[in-house]
Amino acid sequence: MQSLQEKASEWSGVPSNDAFAIDTTNLYQSLGLQTFINLSTNFYNRVYDDQEEWFRSIFANSVKEDAIQNQYEFFVQRMGGPPLYSQRKGHPALIGRHRPFPVTHQAAERWLHHMQQALDSTRNIDADSKIKMMNFFRHTAFFLVAGNEMKNQTQGIPCKHGVSKSAAV
Repeated sequence: MQSLQEKASEWSGVPSNDAFAIDTTNLYQSLGLQTFINLSTNFYNRVYDDQEEWFRSIFANSVKEDAIQNQYEFFVQRMGGPPLYSQRKGHPALIGRHRPFPVTHQAAERWLHHMQQALDSTRNIDADSKIKMMNFFRHTAFFLVAGNEMKNQTQGIPCKHGVSKSAAV
């Protein structure tokens, strides 16, 4: 049975080494907080203005400003900066936090479309950083798809103690 990371690499087309190349440099130090705020703002402006109703509806119960803050704090923390996200919200637990949403292959591709556009139009992100970040985003998006599919496969299957299994990894 494939691990979630293996599925993410297969489905995203991004090998783990490339996905985690963000760990070989401190992108927070080189890009700064404001760049991550700008990237997340740019991204969510695109998401909330998406022409596809099915995609916009995924975010309908979210407050855009909260989504922006959650995202940039996570990116800052994951890319070498202070643990802003964990200090405010606890462990990122990406699969668990995305459990309520339909994280499908189609949704991941649409999310990545907007992220690529946001990366390309956010100032002060050099080409090498964009590649590293997009590889991480692509792999992570399909990691979440794999987690969503695992959740769907285990729903209704009781564990040995008679409670539903958690899809957390």
